[in-house]
Amino acid sequence: MRLHPGETGAVDWRVVTLLGAVRQLRDASPDVMGRPRVIAIDGRGGAGKTTLAEQLCEAVPNSAVVHTDDIAWNHAYFDWGLLLVENILQPLRRGEAVDFRPEAWITHNRPGSIAVPAGADFIWVEGTGIIREELAPWLDASVWIQGDLDEQERVSAVRDGDSPEQLEHVASWLLEELPFMLREQPWARATMIVAGPPRIGHAPDTELVIAPPTSP
Repeated sequence: MRLHPGETGAVDWRVVTLLGAVRQLRDASPDVMGRPRVIAIDGRGGAGKTTLAEQLCEAVPNSAVVHTDDIAWNHAYFDWGLLLVENILQPLRRGEAVDFRPEAWITHNRPGSIAVPAGADFIWVEGTGIIREELAPWLDASVWIQGDLDEQERVSAVRDGDSPEQLEHVASWLLEELPFMLREQPWARATMIVAGPPRIGHAPDTELVIAPPTSP
């Protein structure tokens, strides 16, 4: 398996139910009251972050998903931390609803807004780069999806295409992603590691394969 440069392969993989994983994430922040728990889901493009976030949201009543791609849209690959904190994470920490229309959405006439209702129990924030030192005070727990980079790149190519414009975008992305990941090492910061491709047999609709975070 080809991992991200600097990433250590996780060990002690085990199968848990989706709700068992949620309990472990909940127990990482036992003192949360009066606001939702904010759980980060990180991994490279094609790792399955959106799929996992939607799976967890469906399994846990009264939860919602925030996509960092919506924050980063026409803004920056990774320089969106402050935008996320001020407009999403701080209101959630106060127990408030979120209805945020980024400046780039206004400039480029993108309709709608990023909306999260008040009173949710869990907010799943998914996106590459969400597990970072800058955001640690605002996250209650986190998940890193560890997978084979060759497979993730194949998935991304099938999903996004291989036009010259897309290949140029990917090259520009990697120029920022590689040093960012080496610096932040989200696999070491995460509360748990989730297997991207299956490590052991499990029921993918109701179970996850997880491991403890890896050392830097």
